[in-house]
Amino acid sequence: MTIQQALISVSDKTGVVELAQGLAALGVKLLSTGGTARLLRDAGLGVTEIADYTGFPEMLDGRVKTLHPKVHGGLLARRDLPEHRAALAAHDIGTIDLLVVNLYPFEATVAKPGCTLEDAIENIDIGGPAMVRSAAKNWRDVAVLTDAGQYQSTLAELQAGGGKLADATRFALAVAAFNRIAQYDAAISDYLSAIDFAASANSKTPVKRLFPAQTNASFIKLQDLRYGENPHQEAAFYRDLHPAPGSLAVAEQLQGKELSYNNIADADAAWECVKQWRDAPACVIVKHANPCGVALGADAFEAYSKAFKTDPTSAFGGIIAFNVPVDGKAAAELSKQFIEVLMAPDFTPEALAVFKAKANVRILRIPLAEVAADGATPWQRGQNAMDVKRVSSGLLMQTSDHLDLDPSALKVVSQKQPTAAQMQDLRFAWKVAHYVKSNAIVFCGDGMTLGVGAGQMSRIDSARIASLKADNAGLSLKGSAVASDAFFPFRDGLDVVIDQGATSVIQPGGSMRDQEVIDAANERGVAMVFTGTRHFRH
Repeated sequence: MTIQQALISVSDKTGVVELAQGLAALGVKLLSTGGTARLLRDAGLGVTEIADYTGFPEMLDGRVKTLHPKVHGGLLARRDLPEHRAALAAHDIGTIDLLVVNLYPFEATVAKPGCTLEDAIENIDIGGPAMVRSAAKNWRDVAVLTDAGQYQSTLAELQAGGGKLADATRFALAVAAFNRIAQYDAAISDYLSAIDFAASANSKTPVKRLFPAQTNASFIKLQDLRYGENPHQEAAFYRDLHPAPGSLAVAEQLQGKELSYNNIADADAAWECVKQWRDAPACVIVKHANPCGVALGADAFEAYSKAFKTDPTSAFGGIIAFNVPVDGKAAAELSKQFIEVLMAPDFTPEALAVFKAKANVRILRIPLAEVAADGATPWQRGQNAMDVKRVSSGLLMQTSDHLDLDPSALKVVSQKQPTAAQMQDLRFAWKVAHYVKSNAIVFCGDGMTLGVGAGQMSRIDSARIASLKADNAGLSLKGSAVASDAFFPFRDGLDVVIDQGATSVIQPGGSMRDQEVIDAANERGVAMVFTGTRHFRH
C-alpha cells in the first residue's frame, strides 16, 4: 500500500526535517503536533496541526492531544476489511499510513542529578506510546518509526518503491516499536519501584532504594552462539541497551571463528581481571573461568612470557587478555601456542599480520574506558554496577565486587613487617585472588603468579593445589607472597603455604581463630597483612 498520509510527533527532532522533506517530495500529506509542526512549517513544509485535523484542541498542558478516534482510528483500521473502511467513511476519518514518534525523554530526565518526582512524572509519555502501539499492531497497513536511525533507510526504500514499503520492513519496524515501548515502560517501572515514598516525604528529590520492588531487564541480542556450555545446549549473547565503554559487549572481532558461550564467559573473566592494572602492561590467561597465569611486564611480550610460565599446561587453549596494545614481537610469541581468544585495546598491523596464519584465533579489540580524573564509577571503567545470577524461578542481585584495595585499610598483624617489595607482591596477589573462584589461594612473586589454587571446597586443598601447580611448572615458591580470598579458618592452611616457601601473606581476617593464625605467622617468622574485606567469587 502506498503511503499517503503521515503523522509526525517527536520529542527528539534530529533528522525529522529531512525526513519530512523527503516524504513531502513523494506527495505524502503531513500531520503533526505542537513544536514539531512549528519546526516543519518553519522549514517551508505544508503541515496540518493535529488539533485542526481532529477538531479538538490540545489541552491539559499538552497531556491530551493525540488521544482521539481520528488518530487511532486512522492508525488501527484494517484496509482489507470493508466494515473498517465503512466505519472510517461514516466518521470522516482518514487513514494514517506512517507514524513517526519518539517518546518524551524519561530515561534522560531521571538520569539528571536533582531530578524531582514531578519532573519524572511529567516526562512519562502517554499519547506517544498509545499511537506507537496502534501503528505497530496494524503493521500490515501502517509503518512506524521510533528512532531517528531508521529515517534514512526507510525514506530510501520509499523513494525506490514509489512510496511503498515491503512487508518485511513494516514488520521489522513494528517489532522495533514494541521493543522501544517495552524498554520505555521498563525504565518507568524500575524508577518508580525504587522510590522509598515515606523517606522521600521531606526530600526535594526522591530517595531511591538500591534494589527496586520490581526489576525489568532489557537486553539486545548481539549474536547466536554455536552452542552453550555443552554442544546439546543452545545459546545467544545479549548486551545492555546502553553498553559501557570498555566492556566485552562493545568488542570488535577482527578475525577468527564464531565465539562460543564458554569463550565469552572466560573472555569476560580475563578482561575484567586485566583491567585492574593501569600503571603497567599486564597479561591475564584464563582457563575455565579462572586465571591460570597473570603477570606484569615492561611490555606485552614480557607480561605474556611471565604469565605463561605460571601454568603452561593450563594455558593451552586459553583465553588471553592484555591491557596494552599487542605488537609484532608479542604476537610472534603468542602464535607459538594454541589460543582460543585474544583480547587487547588494540593490535599493531604487524601483530595482525602474524595472526593471519592462524585464522581460527578469535581476536577482539576492546578500547579501554577512560578513568575520570575525579574518580571513575564502575560504569566508566566498563564494569557492571550489578551482578545478576539466575536461580530456580528467581534472581539473585548484588552490587558488583569492584572494591579497590585501600592501602590505608591494610593492617599488619604480625610481628614481622613486610618489606616494600613484599607489600607490592601482596597487593598484586590480592588483585589476582579477586578473580579466582573460591576458595582461592594465589602465590605470587616479582609481579607474576607462581601458583593458583581455585574452586576447592577447603582452603587447605586450594593451598596444596597452588603449590603443586608451581612445582609442575618448575617455579620456586621461596620468598613468595600469598593471597587468600577469605580468612584462614585454622593455621593448617597457613602452615602449608609457609612450608612451600611463602614469607608474606595477605588475607581478610575476621575468623574467630584469627589469633591462632597470627600466632602461627609469628612462630614461623612471616609477615601477615589483613585487608578487612573478603572477595568470594562463586
